[in-house]
Amino acid sequence: MATETISRNISLEALREEARSCTRCDLYKNATQTVFGEGAESARVVFVGEQPGDREDREGHPFVGPAGQLFDAILDEVGIDRKKTYVTNAVKHFKFIPRGKRRIHSKPNVGEIRACHWWLEHELAVLHPDVAVALGATAVRALTGKSLPITRARGTVIEGLDAVPVFVTVHPSYLLRIPDPAAREEERKRFTEDMRKVETMMRG
Repeated sequence: MATETISRNISLEALREEARSCTRCDLYKNATQTVFGEGAESARVVFVGEQPGDREDREGHPFVGPAGQLFDAILDEVGIDRKKTYVTNAVKHFKFIPRGKRRIHSKPNVGEIRACHWWLEHELAVLHPDVAVALGATAVRALTGKSLPITRARGTVIEGLDAVPVFVTVHPSYLLRIPDPAAREEERKRFTEDMRKVETMMRG
């Protein structure tokens, strides 16, 4: 079990090491490993996704699967250097349903999000970013404690739990799930525009 109190002066590396043995919820029992956040300690923006996927769980790094590759491509398109940002997830263990040899993503529940907020809170306390970008509904709940429709809040900045403003948008995996090519391209353009707003906030 992770300790109940962590020094506010802790480094990200020490925090990451502490999280390796996290048992704050039951997701650690089936996941391969804790997938902690990565990026610059000087990051002005923190991107928060939902949870690690299958590839992230195996490799131990956030946003390295198909959604992460799309995310990287769009960041590059708008001029955001991912190495100057910090990327993490609301939940640090992969939640899945076994189906044959495959592991199918399963959405974290409120209790799991709440339990893992411990780590997100400490990441934000170490980083002191100007803004946290909520990628999808799970991230919104983790950062604000509220369930908000993405369609209503998207593209806006709202108040967060941890004294960090929260910019709301969709998760890049959403783009990959859109079956119609034209609709998918339209949503990609919208997400790209959202990232342009983030890039402007980083420069401001």
